[in-house]
Amino acid sequence: MSASAREKFRARILEWAAKLDVKATAIYIRPMKRKWASCSTAGTLSFNDELVGMPPELGDYVIVHELLHFSVPNHGKLWKSLMRAHLGDYEVLETRLKNLAA
Repeated sequence: MSASAREKFRARILEWAAKLDVKATAIYIRPMKRKWASCSTAGTLSFNDELVGMPPELGDYVIVHELLHFSVPNHGKLWKSLMRAHLGDYEVLETRLKNLAA
């Protein structure tokens, strides 16, 4: 994976963070065995480095998913409605990502 691909992915994270008015204190793109991403209450975001080589819409799904957790800590109705507002039919992307992981 090229450094420029990682930088493009990082730029998309920052674009979405600005759009969603989220302040990330640190962003890591690293190998992760069990999940696509995680976030901490301190503002740290970690993304699986496999996302860098995937279609941009799948990366955006994971980015928005994590960034929304800064304001909505669960996957309830509000979180789902915000996902839909920003990504449309996000369940299709969710299914594609699950199929890639299988």
